[in-house]
Amino acid sequence: MTTNDQSVASFAVHIPDVDLEEEPLDPEQIVSGTPVVTGKVLWESADGKQLRGVWQITPGVVTDTEADELFVVVSGRATIEVEGGGVIEVGPGDAAFLREGDRTTWTVHETLRKAYHITLGD
Repeated sequence: MTTNDQSVASFAVHIPDVDLEEEPLDPEQIVSGTPVVTGKVLWESADGKQLRGVWQITPGVVTDTEADELFVVVSGRATIEVEGGGVIEVGPGDAAFLREGDRTTWTVHETLRKAYHITLGD
């Protein structure tokens, strides 16, 4: 289910059961391993600047430049190193916030699945 219609009724999904679609990684983002990313956008604002969905990555090490994102880990574990910042350890039940522009290195120890809300800048 993906919708950008603000009038759609409220809904609930069981995050472990959401069918995800492959989202190919840019090979330049892969530091080590053979991580595979899958995801599903569940809701998108009419202007396309807000997204809510489910995302998953298998073990490996990848880099990324973040959008403003609040997420909750449903399963798996990862260490997120923020360039010029700290190290964030996340696992099941943890909520985390990443700021737009943060350059990160994700070391995924166990396949990680999260529910997220992203706000994209201009």
